[in-house]
Amino acid sequence: MFNFDKIDKTIHEKARLSIMTLLATRECWSFQDLKTELKMSDGNLITHLRILYDAGLVSKSREHIDRPQTNYAMTEKGKISYQEYLNLLEQIIKTGKN
Repeated sequence: MFNFDKIDKTIHEKARLSIMTLLATRECWSFQDLKTELKMSDGNLITHLRILYDAGLVSKSREHIDRPQTNYAMTEKGKISYQEYLNLLEQIIKTGKN
C-alpha cells in the first residue's frame, strides 16, 4: 500500500497547490495576477504565499513600474518539491488502478 505520509503537506493544501501549479506555468506571477486568476482575497492569498515562501518553495521580488508590484516565482527547491509531489500523485493513481 502507498505511504500517504510522503505527501508534501505544504503543497497539498488546495490553495497552495493552485499557486504552485500557476507558478509552474511561467517564470513569475505578480500578486495581482495570482489574485485574479485564483479568485482569492488579498489576505487569503498572502497567507498561503507566506507559507510557501517560509518553506523556501517560492521567492518574491518587488519592482516599481507604474506602481509597486510584488512578483512571485518558484525557487529551485520549489520546482523539485513540486515535481516530487506530482510524481507521488502519479504513484497514487497507478496504485489505485491496480
